[in-house]
Amino acid sequence: MALITSTMLGLGTPAPDFQLPDVVSGQTFSLASFSSQKALLVMFICRHCPFVQHVKKELARIGKDYERKGVGIVAISANDTVHHPEDNPEFLKEMALELGLTFPLCYDENQETAKAYTAACTPDFFLFDSNWKLVYRGQLDGSRPGNNLPVDGRDLRAALDAVLADQQLSYQQQPSLGCNIKWKPGNEPKYYTAAAKRQGIFHWLAAQLKPRFNWLPRRP
Repeated sequence: MALITSTMLGLGTPAPDFQLPDVVSGQTFSLASFSSQKALLVMFICRHCPFVQHVKKELARIGKDYERKGVGIVAISANDTVHHPEDNPEFLKEMALELGLTFPLCYDENQETAKAYTAACTPDFFLFDSNWKLVYRGQLDGSRPGNNLPVDGRDLRAALDAVLADQQLSYQQQPSLGCNIKWKPGNEPKYYTAAAKRQGIFHWLAAQLKPRFNWLPRRP
C-alpha cells in the first residue's frame, strides 16, 4: 500500500463528464443525471483501503444528510480488480448495501474517469457548484486511522454548506490522504508516476537522515 495525497486539481476546473454503471442498480450515471442539483460531489473510494474503511460510515451519513438539500453525490471506484479482487463490483455492491448508501457507487473499469479527475487516492473528493466548476478538493476531515481524531466530516461538510449558501470557499484546503488508486499495469497516469517518484525521494531522504539525526522529516 502506498500513501498518496490529492493532486489538488485547479479550482474552477469544469467537471469532466462520465458514463458509469452503478454497481447496485446497473443504471448508467453521467453529469446529466445531476443537472437539477445545486452542487455535485464526486468521491473516489474503494472497499479494501483502510482509509476508506475508517470513514465509510461518515460518507453514508453525508449522503443521508445532504440528499434533500440539493447536492448530487456519486462515488466511483476505479481500482484494478485483477490484483485487488476485493474491489470488484460484486463486493462494492455488498458495501453499498451494508452502508445503506443513498447515492450511486459506480465502477470505472477502464480508469478513464479517475484520470479525467486526476484522482490519486482513496478517498478523494471533488465538489462542484451549480455551474459544474470545482470549488473544493480536499480532505473529509483531519481524522486518519490511528490518530484518534473524530470522523465528523467537518471540512467537507463546511464546503458543502458554503456552496449551498452561495458563499465563497477558502482557497486554503487540506488535501485528502489515502491509499493510491490501484492502476492497471501500464495504465498509470503521469501525475501518479510523478507523485510516486517524489514519495520515493522522501523515503530515501528519511532513511539517510534518521540514523544520523534520529528524526524523520514530515511527509510533504
